[in-house]
Amino acid sequence: MTTSTDTPTAGRSHLPDEQLSVALVTLGCARNEVDSEELAGRLAADGFRLVADAEDADTVVVNTCGFVESAKKDSVDTLLEAADLKDGGRPQAVVAVGCLAERYGKDLASSLPEADAVLGFDDYPDIAARLRAIVAGEAHHPHTPQDRRRLLPITPVERGSSVDDISVPGLGGPRAVRRRLEGGPMAPLKLASGCDRRCSFCAIPSFRGSFVSRRPSDVLGEAVWLAGEGVKELFLVSENSTSYGKDLGDLRLLETLLPELAAVDGIERVRVSYLQPAETRPGLVEAIASTPGVAPYFDLSFQHASGAVLRRMRRFGDPEQFLGLLERIRDLAPDAGIRSNVIVGFPGETEEDLETLCDFLVEARLDVTGVFGYSDEDGTEAATYAGKLDDDEVRARTAHVSDLVEELTAQRAAERVGEVVEVLVESVADGSVAGRAAQQGPEVDGTTYLTDSRAVVGDLVRARVVETEGVDLYAEELA
Repeated sequence: MTTSTDTPTAGRSHLPDEQLSVALVTLGCARNEVDSEELAGRLAADGFRLVADAEDADTVVVNTCGFVESAKKDSVDTLLEAADLKDGGRPQAVVAVGCLAERYGKDLASSLPEADAVLGFDDYPDIAARLRAIVAGEAHHPHTPQDRRRLLPITPVERGSSVDDISVPGLGGPRAVRRRLEGGPMAPLKLASGCDRRCSFCAIPSFRGSFVSRRPSDVLGEAVWLAGEGVKELFLVSENSTSYGKDLGDLRLLETLLPELAAVDGIERVRVSYLQPAETRPGLVEAIASTPGVAPYFDLSFQHASGAVLRRMRRFGDPEQFLGLLERIRDLAPDAGIRSNVIVGFPGETEEDLETLCDFLVEARLDVTGVFGYSDEDGTEAATYAGKLDDDEVRARTAHVSDLVEELTAQRAAERVGEVVEVLVESVADGSVAGRAAQQGPEVDGTTYLTDSRAVVGDLVRARVVETEGVDLYAEELA
């Protein structure tokens, strides 16, 4: 969870006699972080003062996550915590935005009266006016949720310029000046928004909409700006980065864009997130594995390994195909970092399916694997499936796979002892210097600790791995 930091305003318009203050609280993924920073840019440009603490703000904007039940609960709890602060007179208003707000709209507003307003994605372009009205006591009527995929033609080639006529989170509406809310050397950079896939377990396309690529010039321009803000690593985010460019007429656009991003002055490393295995073409593998300045890092969302389960998920692949992909990656970049996520206990999953998954994980030698127990999501096809497993069985299977993954990823980390890695330093505290090697993505892939190092935040340090603990590495800085 991140909150805003004090930052000067710029390009003010309609500035009130007394400047309103706002604190942004961000939950969920890196894509939400970008959305929050774009909201911060719009608010600062329209006269709001950004503050770090909710206790000091006239209004608190909670950018919610609506991905899984635990994330929804965290979002509601955060809204309630912010609302409790109103008893002391600050804040004056608590506002929900983000995926949970977009997904449930008026239903969330009626079930959570503690929030003063629930704003959808279409409110983002006019966020400053919305907040001023809410603080002034005007009632906001939340939207009725709709399938946002219907806002665009399903076929990318039919979309044409229609993207400019609707509000797409982080893309549509008036261009905003992005304001960084955290000052670290890594920053997410959005490639696209939405998703055109129809995975049976996933509700994201219905509230994030169809896949819409940002223009390369916009991505490059923002990369230059981020470099000027002191960013050293760009973390390219979207719902499906392998689809980038397909709606712009060039499915291989990412392969062209990566070297241009890596060449931006001040940028030391570019990292790509969320690759769909079925769409990960040989040219993209080569570009990520061999382009100077691009981290050989592959975030492959396998979700399972059993062909039968994957078909019910409306995904594609099997152990042989997935292991073949991993072999191609390691042929080009033997030390590549590879992470994935899997869902355990999907409707109809048999003991044999579970064994297939476990056998695959043993052979795959992944650096990190997120393990999620299946649960129904509102509005998804899988929620209607027969063959649901008992909750206790799902928990037992999830625990079994999690224990296996913990052992396997610790073994994979231990295999890296002796490797030379490049570590981006992200924190220095009480003599402890910590950062991430090229094979470690932000927040979820472990940490590399440098021993006897005088590096400072933002340094890119060459070091040799000497020890491991779980997925964390300990390395000695090289001269």
